[in-house]
Amino acid sequence: MRIRLLIVTILAAFSAGIVLSVTLIKDSHISEVDVVAVNDVVKTVEKNWGQISGKTFRNSDLKQPFSIIDFSGNLIYQSPDNHYIDINDSIKNRDIMIDLKQNNKVVGKIIIFNNAQELVNQMKNNLVTYVSLILGVLMFLSILYIVYVYRTILKPFQQLQHFAVNVARGNFDKPLKMDKNNYFGAFTESFDLLREELEGARQREYESNQSKKELVATLSHDIKTPVASIKAISELMLMQAKDDKVASRINTIYSKAEQIDLLVTDMFHATLEELEQLKLTVAEVSSEVLVELIENVNYDNQIIYDPIPACIILTDPLRMQQVIDNIISNSYKYAGTKVHIKSQIYENYLELHVLDFGSGISDEEIPLLFNKYYRGSNVEGRNGSGLGLYISKYFMDHMYGQISCYNRNDGFTVVLKIKLA
Repeated sequence: MRIRLLIVTILAAFSAGIVLSVTLIKDSHISEVDVVAVNDVVKTVEKNWGQISGKTFRNSDLKQPFSIIDFSGNLIYQSPDNHYIDINDSIKNRDIMIDLKQNNKVVGKIIIFNNAQELVNQMKNNLVTYVSLILGVLMFLSILYIVYVYRTILKPFQQLQHFAVNVARGNFDKPLKMDKNNYFGAFTESFDLLREELEGARQREYESNQSKKELVATLSHDIKTPVASIKAISELMLMQAKDDKVASRINTIYSKAEQIDLLVTDMFHATLEELEQLKLTVAEVSSEVLVELIENVNYDNQIIYDPIPACIILTDPLRMQQVIDNIISNSYKYAGTKVHIKSQIYENYLELHVLDFGSGISDEEIPLLFNKYYRGSNVEGRNGSGLGLYISKYFMDHMYGQISCYNRNDGFTVVLKIKLA
């Protein structure tokens, strides 16, 4: 509707300009010469030759400007609205020239101004003015039309282009703006519905992948416990075996269990690395749960721990089990000694100090131990991915606790600060 109105306005302005120009030309005309009035003026001049003044033509009916010159071309008189220059200029202007006689002898001329050239010049000026005005109006309307087309047609398509780029890049959180005056409203709405569907599908896919990864992580963790039991029992049987053939088979069982443990650990850590964010369910539980968690990794009675103070702590038992598993596993792997766990309540935390009696690690490396993929200089010949302490710190931070470590003169200590309820 607006486009039609704008087009009609442009056509109306153009038509009005044509009509105005034609009217201007039609109304412009060359003044007709009044022969009777000219004759009267000629007779009056001839009668009063030598005594001509403005009073001489007071009763004259001649409307055209005129001038009177003598035989030598000198100006004797000219009407107030005339601008006589010389005889040559009058000839060029095609003025009317009539001889003035005295005793049948030409004594001068009366020159009646021809306004044709002046009228033509005036018409040219008026036409230039009107055409310029019309073109200005048409240009203004055209600019309005271009702006209107840009806002209603081109700009929506540009928005669609940016929208498509965002969708291609996976930015589904930027909706497509819709204007009620947009001619492509339904088209735009369909694209925005497509965005919402893609965003929903992406979210469902993400949640599905998260569930699968958490399932793999959980199963990996659960598999580690029976595998650890198989390893512990195999070690005991190996110590008691007296037959070399039986010992060889038990050793095979142990090595395979160790292989399974390493593979499950790698799968568990790789899954955690992809997840980055694991769900934790932090709840108020009794500190007695820590005894069970420690016993779950005390396969060969290499862990000595003091009685844990009775209190209520904030933790997720599943994630805390993983933290303790990682720390004890590192102690066995890198120290190869017994582990002593001391506990105390300090300020708002229940502190567990996990002590081994190995060679420790250099002080320069301690700040780096909790970085992803970092492995110390004492890892030569030992399997690992450099994620154990990184994951442990992630869990402790999200359970409102803290984890730190330091060297002792006789070993290495990891401190777990568990938030009191």
